[in-house]
Amino acid sequence: MVRTKNRTHQKRSLFAVVIVIFLAAGILCVRLGYLMVFEADRYGAMAKDLHQRERSIKAARGRIFDANGIELAGNKPVCTISVIHSQLKDPETVIKILSEKLELPEKKVRKRVEKVSSIERIKSNVEKETADEIRQYDLDGVMIDEDYKRYYPLGNLASKVLGFTGSDNQGIIGLEVKYESVLKGIDGKILTLTTAGGTEIKNAAEDRIEPVAGNDLYLSLDVNIQKYAMQAAAKVLETKQAKSVKFIAMNPKNGEIYAMVNVPEFDLNAPYTWNNGQNLSSEDKGYQDALNEMWRNACVSDTYEPGSTFKIVTATAALEDHKVTLSDTFSCPGFKIVEDRRIRCHKTAGHGTETFVQGIQNSCNPVFMEIGARVGAKRMYYYYRKLGLFDKTGIDIPGEANSIMHKEEDVGAVELATMSFGQSIQITPLQLLVAASAVVNGGKRVTPHFGVKVVSADKTYEKKLVYKEVEGAVSKETSETMKQLLESVVAEGSGKRAYIEGFRIGGKTATSEKLPRSSNRYISSFLGFAPANNPDIIAILLIDEPEGIYYGGTIAAPVVREIFENVLPYLEEVSS
Repeated sequence: MVRTKNRTHQKRSLFAVVIVIFLAAGILCVRLGYLMVFEADRYGAMAKDLHQRERSIKAARGRIFDANGIELAGNKPVCTISVIHSQLKDPETVIKILSEKLELPEKKVRKRVEKVSSIERIKSNVEKETADEIRQYDLDGVMIDEDYKRYYPLGNLASKVLGFTGSDNQGIIGLEVKYESVLKGIDGKILTLTTAGGTEIKNAAEDRIEPVAGNDLYLSLDVNIQKYAMQAAAKVLETKQAKSVKFIAMNPKNGEIYAMVNVPEFDLNAPYTWNNGQNLSSEDKGYQDALNEMWRNACVSDTYEPGSTFKIVTATAALEDHKVTLSDTFSCPGFKIVEDRRIRCHKTAGHGTETFVQGIQNSCNPVFMEIGARVGAKRMYYYYRKLGLFDKTGIDIPGEANSIMHKEEDVGAVELATMSFGQSIQITPLQLLVAASAVVNGGKRVTPHFGVKVVSADKTYEKKLVYKEVEGAVSKETSETMKQLLESVVAEGSGKRAYIEGFRIGGKTATSEKLPRSSNRYISSFLGFAPANNPDIIAILLIDEPEGIYYGGTIAAPVVREIFENVLPYLEEVSS
């Protein structure tokens, strides 16, 4: 009886196992059928990928052109040298030739050649002539791919504006990094068939995805104006043994920048080569800080006390607020007492009795302290805001600094007095230029910029770049008055060394003492525009720490005159 029960149990177990096997087989068949019918393409592609090697084809970076279509940044063909470990037949010969031709330590090359990987880069940005020499050896396992290296045909021209790229062709500073998304292309690919062991199959068809070149960028910067300005700035830098010279020229009507100079400049094709006699190596302390200082665009990244050029703002505020008329008279004994402070005029003997017009022509501090007090801190700050002095200008270059101002509630009589003639506040040269542009262009606050349009490499796409403008920063009446006043500064006052016969020039001089006041270090500057009645150009020049005579009217105004003597006829010719 027991034996019969066991047989029955065994039969049932066997039947269950058979059922499970059939069910599993059925599920497996269904799954296989699904994979073969519905997933065949996906798994086929995955299998193919196991036997493909991918190499990138570098896209050409977009070029940069000036206002005349002159190339400022282009591409030079170079090569990238790599090795494929599985295809090397004579590693020692490869190591020897590559280290010799690429001028690399043998130890470094050996480490990469002997590394077991699908592909190992030995060196990029190799000159094409060198790559061609290596190609002649026909070395198994050595790959030579075409690439591009950024090239700047004009060397150090506008170096701190244009910026440069790194070894990966990606922007590092200046316009190169600001417009990275515009200039950067889309890399292509080469897909090469290999065996399971990674050996490339000769004569096998390659899949190739072509690269897409980056877009070209066209600027308002004019090579000719930049050269005129750079030559004049370099000359005064050497003559006055100054720390640096900065210059910006802009169209006050629309914010297009014609030139921006920061001397000493550096060579864009050798951006790690010192331009000032330094000889630091990458291992030295302070190496990176020194490089950053050399690359720094001080026109937008550094603030300073503007001194008397800021009187343009104070005079504008007083006229707008109806706190002064052209016939108002003032007395200058050579100083003004404000609370417990005796604040002097640059003319220690004083100017005596003078009108408001003469006060501007003489750049008289007591006159401006008086009209600043009439306006008051609250209203003065109101006009500062309208002229954009609390905001960054929005220029299309990275690293822009903002102004450093007192909190309005902290402005007392002394602070207001010193602010009125450009001390105890700090702004960038560009902020002052934008504010002055609004003063002389009829009251429109513009956004300073270099970028004008973006064009695709094949010319099928073009986009004009548009920038914000704010109307009503200054009334048209005040603008007309200020143009006349500032023209009289050049014709009869402290800016007479900027006068050019046959042209109407307006402007304002400044000599600002750097902190600490006892250091006897100065910034000499001049802000000028022309034609005075309807300006097409406005410019500012700063000479940092000149030796000897340091007055802005004496040394800065003549430099702007020299630049304008070349630029004004040129602009007339271009516009005609």
